[in-house]
Amino acid sequence: MSDSDTRTRGGTAVIHQSQPSLPLSKLLKDGDIVLLLTPGVAPDPSGARNGAPGAMMDPFEPLGKALAKHHPWIRHVPYLPRNGITGTHVVHIRLAAAVVFVISGPPRHGQPSQVAMAEITRSICDHRPQIIVACCDLRELGPLDAIFPTIIQITNYSPPELEVAADILFGEAKKPSTGPNVQNLILSPKSWHCEEWRNELDIPAVYELWCQCFPKRFHATRLLLQTLLCRDGYAKHWVVREPETSEVVGFCATYTSYANSDNEQLIGSIAAVIVRPSYRQRGVGLSLHTHALRELSKIRGVSRFQLGSAFPRLLYGLPVDSPWEDWFRRRSWPIHPQSSEPGTGQEACDWFLRFEDWPATGPMPPGLVFRPCEFHEFDMVLDIVSRDSRQKGNLGWYDQYAKLADSMNVRDIILGLEGERIVAVALTYSKNNGSPVVDDLPWASTIADDVGGVTCICITDTRPNMAIPRSTIMIRLLDSCIRTLADHGMRNLFIDAVKWGDQGFQELGFQKWAAYREVWRDT
Repeated sequence: MSDSDTRTRGGTAVIHQSQPSLPLSKLLKDGDIVLLLTPGVAPDPSGARNGAPGAMMDPFEPLGKALAKHHPWIRHVPYLPRNGITGTHVVHIRLAAAVVFVISGPPRHGQPSQVAMAEITRSICDHRPQIIVACCDLRELGPLDAIFPTIIQITNYSPPELEVAADILFGEAKKPSTGPNVQNLILSPKSWHCEEWRNELDIPAVYELWCQCFPKRFHATRLLLQTLLCRDGYAKHWVVREPETSEVVGFCATYTSYANSDNEQLIGSIAAVIVRPSYRQRGVGLSLHTHALRELSKIRGVSRFQLGSAFPRLLYGLPVDSPWEDWFRRRSWPIHPQSSEPGTGQEACDWFLRFEDWPATGPMPPGLVFRPCEFHEFDMVLDIVSRDSRQKGNLGWYDQYAKLADSMNVRDIILGLEGERIVAVALTYSKNNGSPVVDDLPWASTIADDVGGVTCICITDTRPNMAIPRSTIMIRLLDSCIRTLADHGMRNLFIDAVKWGDQGFQELGFQKWAAYREVWRDT
């Protein structure tokens, strides 16, 4: 294994090679397919207006032609960032002897990351060599050398640069190098100045950063993200700026909220820490994380730190399989998914259901009734939710119910009664029914306007000799919620942050929408 550092002309360089992938001419036999995966980039229309030959062709076609001069068996397949790596790409990858993956640049204006798609491709490649051709400054993409064994950097995707890259791939541009080593492109970590964000001024940059750093399913509109972030009195957010340009390169969202109904204990939530890819591993995230914890510690009554946020809901916790799980673990967050201790990384899931997939539930068991809450029952519901939340560590649930007081939305609460005793409660909401719950739970409405939600489900009777099984109560409760939401014009259901019952939900027709690690620690 060797590290290579070879500069050719025009700023083109092999800046990292930790496996013997180059030159390809030494690895390939006649008939071996080389798959060229290039991003779908719009041609420059100005060239067509000026009559330039080939101006409207695929900008990466010159690379395919240049490679074919060295090896005729080139298969050029574009990928579209919005569609990702599809089944068609998988078939081509498995037929290839080597894969050349081109990255045109960092994501812009909420586009998906091409680096992430290259990682997906690498996982499919198995033993096949994968060479990254980056048509930009690698510092814009973040540290790649730990992910990809072979990386070629060119300054842009003009035909001359692409032709040089083709020569390097097949070993015909071997001039001595004075080019950059990848380690020199990554600046040493340092401490950065953190300052409080400026709402109206910073939201465009923070929104762009959010879309760069999170999967598409978490791409709320800019207005919705601003609404979730701007919570006077219990939200405080921090940014790191590039000193020379004042550009936002890192952002941390924090909230404080009441843990339960006694209004004494507060939860300090680090809802998100995001860093521009080209500034990662330079201390930006650590500076934000340290500063945020320090500021939350100053607030009287904060007894617990949470990774993620309960309400308002940005992300419930650290996404499962996040590449940053070890990063947070090294900073004393108790992420131990195999442990049975609450708050140590157990999985909590969001679930999605099409009403048409909901199975028939049969006749109602005798003695069990489900219906909307009446006003005179509201205080009893609050007592149940308060008690259940304390026992099970359900942070912020009491407030979600309490905010319905003295409003018609009390009837959004669905009760399950065995005789006259309340054994289950659930809170329904939909985009257009005026419920204040919608302000704190955004993701149902981002999926589609006809997606209603159910949240904060409490099933109170957990005695071993209970007359009706808990699973039966749960199914009947969900059935009643679905009927209520259908009456409001909904056709789909979203349930958030469920900590149990994966197999049961799947058997009932639900699809897992997202999964998180529930992580918190006492101060």
